[in-house]
Amino acid sequence: MSDDNLRILRVTGSIYPEVVGGVGLHVHHMSRVQTEMGHDVTVLTSDNGNRSLPRKETRDGYRLLRHREIARPLDNTIIPGVISTLHNDLDEYDVLHIHSHLYFCSNVAALFSRLSSMPTVVTNHGLVSQTAPTWMQKVFNPTLGKFTFEAGDRILCYTNTDKQRLQDRGIDTDISVIPNGIDCSQFKPNGIEPQQQLLFVGRLKEGKGPHYLLDAFADLVLEHPELSLKLVGDGPLRDELEQQTVSLGIAEQVEFLGEVPNDELPKLYNESLAFILPSLSEGLPRTVLEAMVCETPVITTSLPQLKPIVNGAGVTVDPENAAKLAEAMLKLIEDPPLREKMGVEGRRKVTENYSWQSTVEETIGVYDQILENN
Repeated sequence: MSDDNLRILRVTGSIYPEVVGGVGLHVHHMSRVQTEMGHDVTVLTSDNGNRSLPRKETRDGYRLLRHREIARPLDNTIIPGVISTLHNDLDEYDVLHIHSHLYFCSNVAALFSRLSSMPTVVTNHGLVSQTAPTWMQKVFNPTLGKFTFEAGDRILCYTNTDKQRLQDRGIDTDISVIPNGIDCSQFKPNGIEPQQQLLFVGRLKEGKGPHYLLDAFADLVLEHPELSLKLVGDGPLRDELEQQTVSLGIAEQVEFLGEVPNDELPKLYNESLAFILPSLSEGLPRTVLEAMVCETPVITTSLPQLKPIVNGAGVTVDPENAAKLAEAMLKLIEDPPLREKMGVEGRRKVTENYSWQSTVEETIGVYDQILENN
């Protein structure tokens, strides 16, 4: 890794804390740590419809330049203003880093990358959209999605499974695997005794599988009425899910907390018996790693990229299977020694393989490589 300070232009549809989610958190922490290392970072993003936010802002050392959202079809922020910003300012930077191929702004940035000689990196934050219908993704991914990935000199994936998926789709850009990073000093066990509660953290949308979680929890409380379930996050399904708890007779035992600041999550992980994420599709969700490093056992669906990570630190079940999900929750609830063993193994895995410092250093190393090649 060179000692040269780089001018980095980052493009993303959202950023923490205005939008709570995996991509936004990744972008925020990556930008913050790169700035601490002496690099100059500017982030182009959306105001996500919040007109009270300033257009320009400096935060944690990096610059934010927000663009006005004019529409939001399928949770995809449309910000035409990013076109003029890229046209006017792109040449001022050493590296363009695009986050996710699924955003309108990412597709625009990919076009500008192809029209210029700008060294470009594209991070894959999950191949499949959790909001767009299947038929649309079958059209998008082989066309505009592939176009966006192949605009990069290098693609970054969190796991080898994600890398193989891109290669199977005929994407021939060089791909590096750099795991998602977690702040292991912020997320850690705090020694408190877990309460009789289970925890979900994520957007309330179809792809996260919250309907299956509520169905499974309704079965579980028939045997363990002392349990409660907390759901952290917001999204288009919230009203529907709240109504589902009423229909299932579990409204008194399920609490919707909405969006919670990131610095409050460690306490929630620590006070929970288990963390559950029954997603239908994912990249490498940071919430799973956050729970693991807090020594909270996890239950996820058996997605190929999650199975080796969760192995020994939790349980995986088939997607869209509420009965199996309930069985997994029951297994952990009734076996405290197993929970403790899985918790210790989870923290070991994360601290050894998913620290932020190594994630950022490896990313800067990729920048150096493509700059040298260019």
